[in-house]
Parts: sequence; structure tokens; C-alpha cells
Amino acid sequence: MVEKLKNLGWKQFGGLVLIVIIIIAFGFGGFGGGFSTNNQNNIAKINKTNVTTQDFMDYVNQSGISQEAIRNNLDNNIIEELLSGLISTTLIDLEIEDFKLSINEKTILKYLKDNKNFKDENGAFERIKYEKFLLSNNMSAPLFELKLKNQGLQKHLFDFIGAGTVTPEFLIESKFEENNKSLIIEYFDMENLYKIKDNYTSDEIKAFIEENKDQLKRQYIDFKYVVLNPKNLIGIDEFNQDFFNEIDAIENKISQNESFSSIIENINVDVNNINEFAPDENTSTNEKLIYSKKSSKLDIFESGDNYILYNIENEYDRSPDLNDEIVKSEIVELIYQKGKFDYNRKIIEEIQNDGFNESKFIELSSGKIQTGSINSINDDGLFEVNSIKMLYSLPQNSFALVNNTNNQIFLVKIKDINKNTINKQGEEYKGFVNSQNTNNRKSILQSYDTLLNNKYQVQLNQKTIDRIKNYFK
Repeated sequence: MVEKLKNLGWKQFGGLVLIVIIIIAFGFGGFGGGFSTNNQNNIAKINKTNVTTQDFMDYVNQSGISQEAIRNNLDNNIIEELLSGLISTTLIDLEIEDFKLSINEKTILKYLKDNKNFKDENGAFERIKYEKFLLSNNMSAPLFELKLKNQGLQKHLFDFIGAGTVTPEFLIESKFEENNKSLIIEYFDMENLYKIKDNYTSDEIKAFIEENKDQLKRQYIDFKYVVLNPKNLIGIDEFNQDFFNEIDAIENKISQNESFSSIIENINVDVNNINEFAPDENTSTNEKLIYSKKSSKLDIFESGDNYILYNIENEYDRSPDLNDEIVKSEIVELIYQKGKFDYNRKIIEEIQNDGFNESKFIELSSGKIQTGSINSINDDGLFEVNSIKMLYSLPQNSFALVNNTNNQIFLVKIKDINKNTINKQGEEYKGFVNSQNTNNRKSILQSYDTLLNNKYQVQLNQKTIDRIKNYFK
């Protein structure tokens, strides 16, 4: 709940309850009556508190969403989203009442005078700006000040929940020091340890295909297609209503199960016959699109400035054809990647089982060891960020396989670890302190979210929801 701030997504409520705790800062406007309601006409119930249809209509009025916008989005669950927001608002009110939180008039006045939108160039509150704001938003001063009060109460609630979420300084220093230590490393590229693609024999390739024949089968199609445009449909180069009428007529014929040949019999157009087709890097865009749409045997679609009418005549699976150099190259690439994976996995297992040592590291490097340094857990100059985080979790003299942003694999040894001096006045340290406190606060709010799930039970009246939807139709 608390973690779903500013999210009014719809959820179904069963025995457990999900409430989104936040109020979107809606503008004000809305529409008048027309929906008969009374306090017994409930749309939801939170424990013993009824949420009436009048509450809902008031909430919609305050949202500033027009009836037309609601009507156009009924199928997109807009009623459910608005109801979720109303339930969230009600739940916040219940919590504020339960904790006996309050705000006096002086605090509301301070909120008002601190609003930069109502200040002049000297920073003083300007009443005329406030009045213009109210007029432009069709809002009265009492209503706006009530809004300020509610927002202030919400802030008090979340401040109250998150009170005391300051991380002890010694823990922050320790974590900051850990994240900003320097790692002195030795490393080398693993590429030269993998088998070269050209060294895979025909027997190895055939064996790989046999072992993976079901996964390597590829679907081929035989099909015909024509390219349609104004020139070959209506005799001119203009996209006018006559052209689109012809396209509509073709679509109608498709829906009536007419054949491809009968559809094009009166059209002066060249027919492309394509057999034994599966896309590759040299395939035309139109043919790739047809292949992607092969679930429909006969169809028409727009492609750039043309329309494509196609007919799939046959579909079948084939094992890879090694006489096709492109296919063979793709298979060799698969074998090569599998070989890399198997070799890397072997190294990782040796490291995990303490079977890897300095002499093995030197042997595999073939004298190509490089030395480098990583200055913080955010220093991704050598390797990608997740690899850096893993290295920072390891002790000195550890070995690890990592990769860079180009997915090159390296074998790394952590040769030395140096602690760096902390500058507590620096912006980096101050930002780190704030992030740690924010993370702790987030953890507390997540716990509060669980508490609310157990504290409140929400029941929805689906019949009333359906009736409201009918009203907006």
C-alpha cells in the first residue's frame, strides 16, 4: 500500500485487501447531478466504514475528469481506478483519525504563504496571485485550504510512520567506506581460451545438430504476394477515397473467404511466388512481415506507402541445411557460444570448489595479464555494473569471471584492497547518507503496508460498480 505511492492501479479484493495509499493532486471541476444516491447505496466497505455512491461521485467531481473521458475509458477500467483512489483516500483518513493527527489554522496559513506560486519577486505572499489561481481553477478558497489541510495531514501521517528512520552514523560510515574502497586487480580476456569457430569439424557440427534436432528445426513457408498501391488499383498515384474503398473491398473479400486468385483476377499487378522461405538478414522487409504474420493464411496489411496482400500456401519444418552457408554459420555460432558457456562454467566450478589457484591463473593468461584498479562500487570503467558489485562482495586474493559492457568475458584476481579517506563534507557522502535514510524509511513503509493489509478489510459491491458504469455509458 504505502509503497504504491502515486499509483492508482486497480486490484481485485478478496479475503486480503490491497489499498493504494496516496491521493493524486487532482484539479477541480466536474459535473452536476443525475445519479440518485443515498447513504445506504454503498459501493464499498472498509471494515465498518461505508463508501457510498455519493462519496464516489464527489470524488469524481473533484478529479476534474469529464463524463466524456470516463465514458471513453470504461473498457480501460477507469471506474475501478477512480474507486481505488477513493478507497486510498478513505483509508488515509481512517489512519489519520486513528492516530488522532491534526493541523491548526496557523499551519494551513503557513502552507499557503510558503507556496512559491503565490509569491512576488521579493518572496512575499501576494494575495492577487492566490485569487487568480482560485479563479483559473474554478475553486473556492475554503475548498483549496481543505485540500492543503488534507495534504498536510497525509504528510504528518507518513512522517509519523517513518519517524526515527535515521541510520546510525557508524553504520553509514562503514557502508560508505566499503562501497568506496579501491580494488587493485589483475585480469585477462578469456577469448583466446575458447575454441576458434573455424576449428569445428563437420562431424562436430553434425553431432550438435543431431543432439538438438528438435530445437534446431526451422519453419519454412511457400507463399504468394502482391504489392498494392494507387497506381495499380485505381490508375493514379493519389491516395484518395477511391483507393481506400478498393482496399476495404479486398478486406471484405478476405472476410468472405474468397481465394487469393479471385481477389486479384481483375487487378493488373505482378504476383511474387516465394518457396522454401525462412527469413535471414538479407530478406526483404515485406517478406519478413509476411513470415511474422503466417498464422493468418490470407490477409492484407500496410507496409510503408503500399499494401501487401499475401497468401500462405504451405508450412513445414526442416532440419538445418549445412549446404546453406548462412545456416551453417548460424549453427557454428551456436556451437561456439555453447563451448564458451561450458568452458566458463568449468572455471566457475573450480573457483567455487577452491580448485583454482594462482598458478592456474598465470597458466591460462599466457602472459597477457593486465593490471588495473576499480575506485568505487560505481566505477564501471572496466566492467559492467553487476560485475563490479560482485567483485566488491569478494575478499582479497579471490578469483572471478566478469564481463564488460560489450559482453567480453574476463578472469579477474583481486590482488589488493585499499580503504579510502571519507570526506564527510563532500556531496557524495551527503547524498549517500540521504539514500541510506530513504532506504530505511522505505523498509519501514513496506512493513506498514503489511500492517494495513491485516488491519483493514475491503469489500466491493460489484452490482453498484456495474450500475455506475451504466450511468456513464
